[in-house]
Amino acid sequence: MASDTHLSGAPAGRAGAVRRLLLENGALSALVVLVVGMSLLSGDFLTTQNLLNVGVQAAVTAILAFGVTFVIVSAGIDLSVGSVAALSATVLAWTASEQGLPVWISVLLALGTGLACGLVSGALVSYGKLPPFIATLAMLSVGRGLALVISQGSPIAFPESVSGIGTTLGGWLPVPVLVMIAAGLLTALILGRTYLGRSMYAIGGNEEAARLSGLRVKRQKLAIYALSGAFAAVAGIVLASRLVSAQPQAAQGYELDAIAAVVIGGASLAGGVGKASGTLIGALILAVLRNGLNLLSVSAFWQQVVIGVVIALAVLLDTLRRRAGVTPAAAGAPGTSGPGAGGKGARAARYAVALVCVAAVVAAVTFWRSGPSGTTTTKLGMSLSTLNNPFFVQMKAGAQREAKERGIDLTVTDAQNDASQQANQLQNFTSEGRSAIIVNPVDSDAAGPATRSAGKAGIPVVAVDRAVNKADTATLVASDNVTGGRQAAKSLAEKLGGKGTVVVLQGTAGTTASRERGKGFAEGIKDYPGIEVVAKQPADFDRTKGLDVMTNLLQSHRGVDGVFAENDEMALGAIKALGARAGDSVPVVGFDGTPDGLKAVKDGSLFASVAQQPGELGRMAVENAVRAAEGKETPSMVKVPVKVVTAKNVDDFS
Repeated sequence: MASDTHLSGAPAGRAGAVRRLLLENGALSALVVLVVGMSLLSGDFLTTQNLLNVGVQAAVTAILAFGVTFVIVSAGIDLSVGSVAALSATVLAWTASEQGLPVWISVLLALGTGLACGLVSGALVSYGKLPPFIATLAMLSVGRGLALVISQGSPIAFPESVSGIGTTLGGWLPVPVLVMIAAGLLTALILGRTYLGRSMYAIGGNEEAARLSGLRVKRQKLAIYALSGAFAAVAGIVLASRLVSAQPQAAQGYELDAIAAVVIGGASLAGGVGKASGTLIGALILAVLRNGLNLLSVSAFWQQVVIGVVIALAVLLDTLRRRAGVTPAAAGAPGTSGPGAGGKGARAARYAVALVCVAAVVAAVTFWRSGPSGTTTTKLGMSLSTLNNPFFVQMKAGAQREAKERGIDLTVTDAQNDASQQANQLQNFTSEGRSAIIVNPVDSDAAGPATRSAGKAGIPVVAVDRAVNKADTATLVASDNVTGGRQAAKSLAEKLGGKGTVVVLQGTAGTTASRERGKGFAEGIKDYPGIEVVAKQPADFDRTKGLDVMTNLLQSHRGVDGVFAENDEMALGAIKALGARAGDSVPVVGFDGTPDGLKAVKDGSLFASVAQQPGELGRMAVENAVRAAEGKETPSMVKVPVKVVTAKNVDDFS
């Protein structure tokens, strides 16, 4: 009987251990709930290929977050890791590709760059007495600026020998996942088995007590921030290897994802608590959310809302657990759960929050699907560079109208001007088995690897507005940005009578559209030697930044005669800065032909806009994607005409 009791109790004991593990780890509970929920909602989620995609998509955030874990455990913060990652990758690509240094030396220089940035941040905090927030915010700006200076705002091709990091081992195991695991094990080793790791917990728990105990706190902080910088450099190398190019604008906002992953994983921003396993779980939660919502065709706008809500709920679950008196298994500090820890009320609260997590995802999928119900056989995926710009919103609208008329299931995602996020979206479309994919590249080079992967899977890709380099696409549907730039130069120069000074507002540094429009304008203005370009400044395709940059330029160029802005949003900002002078006194030429731009042309404040017909671009992209999906022949390029719109023809164009 004793033997029978023992045998019957073993499974129950194991089940109890699993239940306690989930209850005592809020982040792990949230991850399990999300995985189960996504699996039930999408049949594509639990496939081997998609799970590997999730691992790859979590890798860069996780590696950054491991470095940030050291800082947060010691009661600090590091906002610079995204910029340091971009700078380190840029240094590697520049020294190897353009300066001809051996790759191994370039890799060491990249790692040294990250280490140096971390040491500077640590010195500012330890010896300069700056708050960590301010010190690392300064390094964020310095790192990003140096990346742009070194690259001159353009992507740099990554060495082939290093690009292998972004590929697979044995044809199936992604190398970024292996790097992530190695970084996690190293983090766990440092935190749990070294003098430096114990010092981190002591400093985070009570810095003054740690100092009085004999710890050299200033030196320890130098090492902590140096580690964070070194991990950021590794993350930058992994990211650039995936994109086969170093992007000076890469990893923007990744510092916030890294901090979120650490906090979701059970660490405390007050310091003294944190663990590598918890950080990994936090990074996986973010990756599962983004991947699953893509697969479920949740609207790009609602994705941001759902991600924010679920992150808040995951942290709330962990907070409730702490208040109930359960010592966190992921805390890194000694302790066990008390006998009464997490009574019935606390357990009920934890279960309730877990159910709310599931409800949030289910509700989002049920009510805010971006496409039809999926009764059609043709399913298209469309990844746009950004939906924070009216031009691409119009492109999306044109594509959706065409898809609706044809009864096509179209899923549209927003890459938020992040080449890495766009690569993830294209991978998700590929693993989901979409009939065809439409991509509006954030960067033409960075979109190449994911486009090639789709081609290998037999999925045709249609590029829209911008080409994809080093990859075969079924069709390119585009306006000619270079020609449009030339037309803008001619229109502005003729309005000025061939003489005067001109200011150029550039788009986001490094983007294809900004480079091509700027190139066309520069070529066109050479035909008018009486025109002098006195200033060129980026305003990131943003109206508010266009206003600010133009206001600043007017302080040193008060007598400027004309303005060229590489999109209508910046042009409208420039008009605000010019005030009553905008129009005949100081003609402003924009680019895109957005509704607001055309309205400004009509009222005379904007002299001209080079119109691209974004709705038509979207419509023709869907049309050609359907043809490609059906195996029909498609032209290699479809040109949508651009036209200079002025007050004389704005009514006809509208």
